Amino acid sequence: MTDTTVFAAGILAGRHALVTGGGTGIGFAIARELGALGARVTIAARTAERLPTAAAELHGTGIDAAWRPVNIRKEADVEALYDWVEAERGLPDILVNNAGGQFGAKAIDISPNGFRAVVDLNVQGTWHMCHAQARRLFAAGHQGRIVNVVFCDTDGMPYFAHAAAARAAVVNLTKTLAMEWGRQGILVNAVGPGPIETPAIAQYTGAMTSGLRLGKLPIPRMGTPCECALAVAFLCSAAGDYITGAFIPVDGGSALVGRDLPGDAS
Repeated sequence: MTDTTVFAAGILAGRHALVTGGGTGIGFAIARELGALGARVTIAARTAERLPTAAAELHGTGIDAAWRPVNIRKEADVEALYDWVEAERGLPDILVNNAGGQFGAKAIDISPNGFRAVVDLNVQGTWHMCHAQARRLFAAGHQGRIVNVVFCDTDGMPYFAHAAAARAAVVNLTKTLAMEWGRQGILVNAVGPGPIETPAIAQYTGAMTSGLRLGKLPIPRMGTPCECALAVAFLCSAAGDYITGAFIPVDGGSALVGRDLPGDAS
């Protein structure tokens, strides 16, 4: 469950948040938190199967929620999403780029297509969304917030060469856009989830989690999707009015202790 008692009720009233990857896990928790704080929420994802149920669940808690499928890797899909959202729901002033994905594999075993697919989704897709959001905010003369959700790891990630490259690209994209768009009132930040307890993490057992021992962490446990959502809500609230270009890890301190290098990583 989300803990909205952390923030004052209604602090995002009148705002509109578009959350990609919003049907499950961290994205759904973000949509739920922003909606519980008063924002109307539109969730989007490539696979539409979960979206109607997720939107209905949000609506059942009193949140003004809607959904729309989108493949963020395709510029035409992103433009169609924004055309629909702007016409039906109003231009979002909050964009949370949570959609992404990767697979675990030793670097030597990642094919060119596999590497390209992860980079296209996480970097190109994030860029398409950021660019569409900013262009429309500029045209309307509106201010807004963009939060990019990326891996927390600040160093190398054995078995995830493609995701490590994409993460570095998105963090530096975040900083660059913050520099260029800040004077137009668009603040761009990133949140980096660490070991978060979601259904999706099971697929990484033996790869992403192989070098991570929770007992070594300063906060020795898995995090929750809600804890990521609270960091995003902070950046989208008035508390984030003087923050841009920041990367906030939500990782229990895992970036401080690093990972063990698997003996067979290549």
